[in-house]
Amino acid sequence: MLNKLRDSLQPTMEKLGSGFASTGLSANFWTGVGLALALAAGAAYASASFGAGAYVAAVIGGVLLLVSGFFDMIDGAVARVTKQASKKGAFLDSSFDKIAEVVVFIGIAVGGLANPVWCMVGLGMSLLVSYTRARAESLGVELKGIGIGERAERMLILAIIGFIPFDGTPANDGALEWAVIIVSIVAGITLVQRIVATAKKL
Repeated sequence: MLNKLRDSLQPTMEKLGSGFASTGLSANFWTGVGLALALAAGAAYASASFGAGAYVAAVIGGVLLLVSGFFDMIDGAVARVTKQASKKGAFLDSSFDKIAEVVVFIGIAVGGLANPVWCMVGLGMSLLVSYTRARAESLGVELKGIGIGERAERMLILAIIGFIPFDGTPANDGALEWAVIIVSIVAGITLVQRIVATAKKL
């Protein structure tokens, strides 16, 4: 769903890409920065179990997750501007994205910000969405933009809903609980959409 927005922002992203490319740092470096911020987001979410307030942990984790998403777009823009797009870069970007998702969901579960079972469901559905695209594309079926909830949408849901100042008792009744449930549902629907789309094209 956000692919259309990305297309409309393409001129802006190219300018940003040029700016970041002027530092002399490679696209892979910015990919690593995005991963580091996602790891920090996971740690922030987990900190709710180590003295930080649930809402504070959710907000800090959400901000870090949004900034991580920004660098997830910057690395591609830098690669295009510098004409350094490569299979290695694409592989690292995709792999780091999955590592980031795993860490974020684990952080939310460890922090007690959502029911661990829902976290497992949300993570499982998210990884299956990514797997179906990878498997379909290995068979020659393009799935980019197929489905209501790609990775960017799912991370936005977690980050933004976490900003809502609603902490239930226990913490599992808070806003992130609902965010994880919504992500699980959206990812499940996307999984079905991608399976159907692929089956029709094979």
